[in-house]
Amino acid sequence: MAVTTANRALTILIFGNAFVVGGVLMGFEMLGSRYLFPYFGGGIGTWASLISTVLCALAIGYFAGGAVVDRYHSSRIIATAILVAAIYLMLVPAAADPVMAKILDAFGDGPTAILLASAALLLVPLSLLGTFSPVAVGLLTRSAEESGGVAGLVYGVSTIGNIVGTLLTTFLLIPTIGSRSITYLYAIALAVCAAILFLPVGKKSS
Repeated sequence: MAVTTANRALTILIFGNAFVVGGVLMGFEMLGSRYLFPYFGGGIGTWASLISTVLCALAIGYFAGGAVVDRYHSSRIIATAILVAAIYLMLVPAAADPVMAKILDAFGDGPTAILLASAALLLVPLSLLGTFSPVAVGLLTRSAEESGGVAGLVYGVSTIGNIVGTLLTTFLLIPTIGSRSITYLYAIALAVCAAILFLPVGKKSS
């Protein structure tokens, strides 16, 4: 019974965190446009750079998460990744303007500069958050027969979080409290997720 209860608690924690992490991930992509706009504008080139950076970050996260979970079956792996992402986000509001200005001065406002600026903002934290889903699938899968269902649920819940994060950030948070305050809010949300996943129940039962 103790094992069943632990597994149930682990499942609830992971799906809850999948939703929050998914929301923060896409919400911060939307915030990225606000950080880039004063320096590089809000045209299609900016959005192409942001989207490409997000996809690259997710690819890195998926590859890394899949490799890590094969060796270490513990939610503390993703907790650590989320915590580092939270720390990175906490530094963004103070560091963004100097970094954007230096990139603009060094490379101008062409495609190379916009890609570098997007990478500076998004690549590290979103790569770390991208490790969540493959690690979560590895932690929750107990047999080959259920792997497809588990993967579908994890990525489905994360995608719902993506949608909520995109809409909430764009239509409510940005007009209400501004980009920097939202960044701090997201950093705190990630830190809470990490703290929860560091709890002893976060370990996969053998």
